[in-house]
Amino acid sequence: MLHVVDRFEGEFCIIESDGVTRDVPRKLVDPGVKPGDVVEWSGGKWVANREQTASRSKEIKSLMDELWED
Repeated sequence: MLHVVDRFEGEFCIIESDGVTRDVPRKLVDPGVKPGDVVEWSGGKWVANREQTASRSKEIKSLMDELWED
């Protein structure tokens, strides 16, 4: 299951998993996590998975390039 940070709202991090969002206290999220990052539960915190985030970003860019082709 893929978990993606949607946004931050006050003291909460909104994480989307399979179309469902949940409010997670920021204290349970690594400070380096940004909106759009793929995250995983590790060591008692949500941490960014940089490899999956980069792969997802590349896939999204490719889809956007296809959409906007002339």
